[in-house]
Amino acid sequence: MATRSEVEMSDAEVDAFLSQHETGVLSLARGETPYAIPISYGFDAESRTVFLRLVSTPDSEKRNFLASDPKARVVLYDEDGEGDREEYASVVGVGTLYRVALDDLTPETIAQYGETHRPLFEIWADGKEELDIELYRFEPERLTGRTVVVDRDAE
Repeated sequence: MATRSEVEMSDAEVDAFLSQHETGVLSLARGETPYAIPISYGFDAESRTVFLRLVSTPDSEKRNFLASDPKARVVLYDEDGEGDREEYASVVGVGTLYRVALDDLTPETIAQYGETHRPLFEIWADGKEELDIELYRFEPERLTGRTVVVDRDAE
């Protein structure tokens, strides 16, 4: 019979998880309408801020959502293990997404965006000249994480 243990992560474990990974999902909500997109990110453990480089086209749904000051969540997760023991971890951040104007960039914030992966332009139907890359920072009001371990070999 499988055993399952679920443990809340400490703040230090959440920060370590966010520092060791680089992809997740950004979820936005405007009224009753949700919108979610895959992201790559950089994380600063000292300020507990997530840095995003988002790509959109002029008429995209993403651009419309971002322009509406939506409510935001960042969801990051990982799965590890094979066979009889598997471990799942996830972190959820609830907070505010801020567009960063180029005039507001400092050498320190530029370094944080350097941790994010560049978007893969090849996945876009439109040409590069139609794409806008904007910088955002996500300031979480709350960051929570949990780890679930499933041991299928336990008796």
